[in-house]
Amino acid sequence: MDPADLSSFSKEFLRIVEDSGLAGSWQWSLASGEQRWSSGFFRLLGLDMHPVDATYELFRDLVHPDDRALLASAEEIRQGCVSPKAIVRLIRPSGDLRILSVASQLRVSPEGRPLGVSGAALDVTDRERLRRMLAAEERRRQALYLTTYAATYFLGPDLVHEFSAEVAQVHGLSLAEIRADPFLMVVPEEREGLRHRGWEMYDRHARFQGTGRERLASGEVLRFRLVGVPVWSAAGRYLGWTGMKYAIHESGAPVLATGAREEDGLRRALEQAVRGHHLRAARGLLDWSMTTLAEAGGLSLSTVRRLEENGENHGARSRHKAVAALRQAGIRFVAMDDGTIAVTKV
Repeated sequence: MDPADLSSFSKEFLRIVEDSGLAGSWQWSLASGEQRWSSGFFRLLGLDMHPVDATYELFRDLVHPDDRALLASAEEIRQGCVSPKAIVRLIRPSGDLRILSVASQLRVSPEGRPLGVSGAALDVTDRERLRRMLAAEERRRQALYLTTYAATYFLGPDLVHEFSAEVAQVHGLSLAEIRADPFLMVVPEEREGLRHRGWEMYDRHARFQGTGRERLASGEVLRFRLVGVPVWSAAGRYLGWTGMKYAIHESGAPVLATGAREEDGLRRALEQAVRGHHLRAARGLLDWSMTTLAEAGGLSLSTVRRLEENGENHGARSRHKAVAALRQAGIRFVAMDDGTIAVTKV
């Protein structure tokens, strides 16, 4: 397991992992020179937050001398070279030795100029402790469908829908059947239409949203909202679909709480569908200039301009920063059933 694997878990679980001193993240803007560490990264390195300046050199200096070559030097990073993944030994100031799995990613301009680098680290010294935490999180996620009729799923290039076993239990189908064709849960008279539209949207790498009635193992029929959203890596590579299904009243409101913690990954995927015209509309509702958005999101003016000209890839972190800044100011991007995104101010 490496730090990238943690992205599929809920924010609460990530907070627990960071608070346990098992994970942390860092960022370095090469343009401004600013460097930021998460509180978990300080704990991971065995450092106090306040008297310590966050610098990449300090982090690398704590790495065992025999392992430092596995991480790019500060000068190599400035020249655009990073070590994407590495397993290194870290010696804390207390003398405690830990083994870290480190992942780093470089951010570049359209011309290829290095703009910044970000990274995350996971303590894999005590793999059994981490395994127990992951198992507990998986049990919580699996139990969600039994209590709320809400489930997340992932559909990768292998075209297998990754659902938990509880979904099969609730609907009285085998897990193999559901993973091969989740539309078997939909009542026959609505099944083919939803199946056709779902696969059409997947093939187009587009967002899918719809409602359909599904039969439970008890014989009860409930209406569910189905959502599927394409997922892109920060480098712009298509990864597949992430999605959610949950029971709703005829009014469209959820029957039960949908498990907001499970929606973190889905929300990020939805944000990747926000395009330049959505950002311009949001700025218009707030009467913001591009400069205002850049300052609110911690972005450069040129980055905001590229976002609004659709010059950044779908998975760019800058898109999430811009959306977060707009959301903080009261903007909401609402996914509609016809595939469009509505922009509103609350």
